[in-house]
Amino acid sequence: MANKPRNQIAKMNQEALTALVVRINGVSLRYGNTVALDNLNLEIPANRMVGLIGPDGVGKSSLMALLTGARKLQTGKIETLGGDIADANHRITVCPRIAYMPQGLGKNLYLTLSVFENIDFFGRLFGHQKTERLRRIDELLDSTGLAPFKERPAGKLSGGMKQKLALC
Repeated sequence: MANKPRNQIAKMNQEALTALVVRINGVSLRYGNTVALDNLNLEIPANRMVGLIGPDGVGKSSLMALLTGARKLQTGKIETLGGDIADANHRITVCPRIAYMPQGLGKNLYLTLSVFENIDFFGRLFGHQKTERLRRIDELLDSTGLAPFKERPAGKLSGGMKQKLALC
């Protein structure tokens, strides 16, 4: 960016601040006769921390599944990271950039294996070589705060720690 004029850099910074991560237009979702989302319109800007807060059963998990392409849209339109999430080609492009942990994800852990052994197992499953696995495991354990629990069996972790491990 050193070779770009200042006004061009300022324009790029302004575009980054006004960019949208998600645009939701007229989204509704039903489970039989139960309405989970009703004509929802929402814009989520980039470079912001956003939380979905509300009581059980108001559609938070359903909305997240729609935003990430994990659930099929019934009505309305959702643009995620600059494209229509209903478009399969767009999902293929952007899904590797989305971290999404649905409820119950920690159920794929091997409870008798240690934190390290669980991550190592999935690293081998995905074809990572030993040196790459060890590097990634150390990075993941440090970034999630699980490093002190590396040898603890997954079954002895708290619910939140199991979720962190499942995400790793």
